[in-house]
This record gives sequence, structure tokens and C-alpha cells, in this order.
Amino acid sequence: MSFDILIASNVLLWAAFLALAALMVGVIRQIGLLHERSAPLGAMMVDHGPDIGDKSPVFNVKTFTDEKDVLVGRAITPGRPSLLMFTGPSCPVCAKLLPIIRDVAASEGADVILISDGTAAEHREFLSNHPLKGELYINSPEIGMRYQISKVPYGVLLDADGVIKGKGLCNTREHVESLFETVRLGHASLQSYLKDSSTAKEVKVGEQLH
Repeated sequence: MSFDILIASNVLLWAAFLALAALMVGVIRQIGLLHERSAPLGAMMVDHGPDIGDKSPVFNVKTFTDEKDVLVGRAITPGRPSLLMFTGPSCPVCAKLLPIIRDVAASEGADVILISDGTAAEHREFLSNHPLKGELYINSPEIGMRYQISKVPYGVLLDADGVIKGKGLCNTREHVESLFETVRLGHASLQSYLKDSSTAKEVKVGEQLH
């Protein structure tokens, strides 16, 4: 009697184990589908200025801190990319994002140019609260107008030759990192990623139907 009970309990345990394993396979599959369908947390392009692949316009300007002549739109350091970050002295997100921009740019080996507009007093107050650590700070409404930037913080990634490789609105670390990551993945923007992914899925569905 006890032997029969032992066999029955083992059978039930194995049945429960197999059912649980089947359930886990289903859950893993659903997670994979959700991951495939979910969009990356990339920077969204909301400007109508120079496009991806264009060479950046060049601006001969002076830094706000020491009035040093700088060519914005070309490499600050030969061979290194440049990250143009359009900011504002009264923008709380810009201030919060500055250490993140600094950290990401350092890991990617890029120079950072902070481009802002406003009064001299506003810039001095901003810089007193957020001292620079190697970044260039430019006060130039002209550059923002040429790039048609309407929202900040907004990033534009230039390669060593001044070609625009990525751009978009940057509110988080993921947004800043995506400017570099999309280039590595062969996409210049989140919109490009979504468009190519949608096209690829449509082709795949069409092949399955045929």
C-alpha cells in the first residue's frame, strides 16, 4: 500500500514539474515577444534642421567662460567625435543631465560642447552652480536657430569629420547613450529603428503567408 502511494506521489510530482516547465516556456516566449515589440528608449528627433548624414554647418564663436575661439561643427580634438548639447540656464532637466552627459561622453571618447542662450547673468549663475569639467560652454542663439532646436536638452552627435551621426531630445541617460548606440547598430535615430523594424516584420509576415 505504502509503495503504491509512493509511486503515485512521484507521478504527481513529475506531472506538476512538467506542467510548470511548460508554463515557464510559455512565459519566456511571451517575454521575448514583448521585448521584440517594445521600442528602445532612444532620443526622438523633433527638429527640422540639418539631417543625419549632412555635414554640420560651422560656427566661429567664443566660449562664454574664457572667450576662446572655437569652431563649432568640426572636431574640437582631431580624430574625436563631438557631442553638441543644446541646453538652457533655467532648464532643470539640463542641470540634472549634465553629470550624465559628462559620464557618457567620457566613456565614448567624445568632446562636449554645451550650447545655450540667455543673459550673461543667467549663464554665470548656472555655471556657479554647475561648474564645467572640461566641457566647452557657448552662448549662441544662432546655432540653435540654424539647427532649428525648439526643445532642450537636445543632443547632436558629430563624427570626427563634422558629419551628423545622430540627434534627438535627451531627457535621460538612455537618450544620451542612444545617440552613440544607434550609430553602432546602424540606425541614426529611434524613428529609423522603428521604421526598419516595422518593414522587416512586414517582410517576414509576407514570406510566411507565401
